[in-house]
Amino acid sequence: MKLSAERSYANPEAAARKLVELASGIEPVQDGRIHIEKINAPFLYTLKASGAEFGAGIKHAIEKGWLEMHESGPYVRLLKTADAN
Repeated sequence: MKLSAERSYANPEAAARKLVELASGIEPVQDGRIHIEKINAPFLYTLKASGAEFGAGIKHAIEKGWLEMHESGPYVRLLKTADAN
């Protein structure tokens, strides 16, 4: 018997791909910026992921060149989809 369910987004690659998928469905505001809470809220509350999984996913997506974090912090910019890499 398994005592805990396996986390869907425990793998940073899977989390990053899901975050890019969420970001690609959001209309950017100014200069291609997407408010971070527009991807944070569905990832945490709809998909039931953890804050650590979100952080690892964002970091992985930035390292892969899929997302860019704005220097002020509350925005990301979609650079390319995860499937293009």
